[in-house]
Amino acid sequence: MVLPPSLRGWLGVTAVLAALVVVVLGVLYADDSESAMADTRVGAMVDGVGTRSRHVALGVDFLGEPVGAAILVVAAVAGCLLLRRPRAAVLVVAGTGVTVGTATLLKPLVGRTIHDGHLSYPSGHTAFVTALALVVALLAVGRIGLGRTAGISLALAAALIAGASMGWAQVALGAHYPTDVIGGWCTALAVVPATAWVVDRTAEAVRWRHR
Repeated sequence: MVLPPSLRGWLGVTAVLAALVVVVLGVLYADDSESAMADTRVGAMVDGVGTRSRHVALGVDFLGEPVGAAILVVAAVAGCLLLRRPRAAVLVVAGTGVTVGTATLLKPLVGRTIHDGHLSYPSGHTAFVTALALVVALLAVGRIGLGRTAGISLALAAALIAGASMGWAQVALGAHYPTDVIGGWCTALAVVPATAWVVDRTAEAVRWRHR
């Protein structure tokens, strides 16, 4: 299974709470084109990055661009296939794909914009890297056989580190408001567990049909 049984309950609750955050922020900032007070405060902390930091931010940002994202997904899928985990490979593609698709669909629905009308909520870059990190963490938990506490800690830590890194890059480059980043992070936390559950269910159904 790609969704470890020991983590189902915790990740289910996390997914519901994350979805609620996505909806609440989307309603609060619908059709908005200015930074909120929280955005201004957080943005001030990363404003004015130096040349070296900007290069780092651009490098991180590249991982969320089509070419960079494709490289990461192909590498992850190849790793799963080398380990003979085809179901995991499916989750890599489905988990990241559904997450990015959800973020893309939400943008015109919310209508929040930044810099000349570019749709900004939620951050698709942040959603993607968070989703990929969470998927890889789930696969690691299942392969190593970690318990509930260690497993959920690893999964959430991986999602937090990946999301925070890309979120910093997006805010530092002025591509997104901080609340866009939170929305993207929560989108991944809401979508990936549900997608993993569907992948497991579908695989089990196919197995029963071929018995």
